Order: sequence, then structure tokens, then C-alpha cells
Amino acid sequence: MTVSRQRQTAEAVVAAFNNMDVDSIIAHRSPDCLRHFIPKSLGFSPQNNATYGDSLHQLSGIFHNFSCTVNDLLEDKQANRICLYLSARGDTVAGEYVNEYMWLLDFDESGEKITCSKEYSDTVLARDFFPKLKAAMIERRGRVKLVSAQYAASFWAV
Repeated sequence: MTVSRQRQTAEAVVAAFNNMDVDSIIAHRSPDCLRHFIPKSLGFSPQNNATYGDSLHQLSGIFHNFSCTVNDLLEDKQANRICLYLSARGDTVAGEYVNEYMWLLDFDESGEKITCSKEYSDTVLARDFFPKLKAAMIERRGRVKLVSAQYAASFWAV
């Protein structure tokens, strides 16, 4: 049985996430593709490829040992759509990140480009973990600036 082009593309996107290859993730998306982070109650606006790519570049410097595992995949070949249920884990300055996702991916006729992605995330994790991560990043940034300022002051005092 042959694997569809849509499935090959979906699997390539998961592999790109596992390698934190942002350029490859974006390359699998059509130029007008929007990422929708749902549920809407989280208050995130849809992201175009530029905004999504910027977000991923920022996260790639924060997450280490990041990996996604596909737990289930459903494909509707007539609708050019795939739904993935994934588990993710990674290490961050705020501790271990463990999440579950549902990705609903719509594809162009060729199956090579994602035309729309809807990403449902564990809302408790989004609500509780990301503020801790942000606080840890701010604290870390403050310490780096403080150390740099102290180093610069001691250097100029010599």
C-alpha cells in the first residue's frame, strides 16, 4: 500500500520539528497558510508563515531535546486532510515540557503544501507552563544583563 503525498508531507513536518528545522517546517506550508492555535479561548490570533517562523525561531533557542511522537494519524484523502495526535517533550529553563497536540492539516491538491493548520494544545499546559517559562526567561535575561554589566564595570574600572 502506498503512502499518500499528504502523509509524507505530514511526516516530514514532524521530522522537521524533531530536528528544530524551522526553515523546513515553513517550506512545507503554502505561502498563504495560516496557523490557528485553538481553542480560541486562549486568545491567539492566526499566524502567517513569517510570524509563525519567527515564533518557532524563538522557541528553538529555548527548547532542548525537543521531540514529537505521532500517537495516531487519521487521513481523509478526498478532503486532502490529515489529523495527527501527538505527544511532545523537551527541556527548557523552566523545567521539562510535556504536551499533547491535535494537528488538523489541510493540503493543496498535490499534497506537498499545508494550506491551513489548526493546532489544539493542552490548555492547562498553555495556561500554566508558558507563564513559568516566560518568567524564567526574563530572570535569566536579567542575570545575563547583570553579569554583563558587572563585567563591563569591572573591565572599565581597571
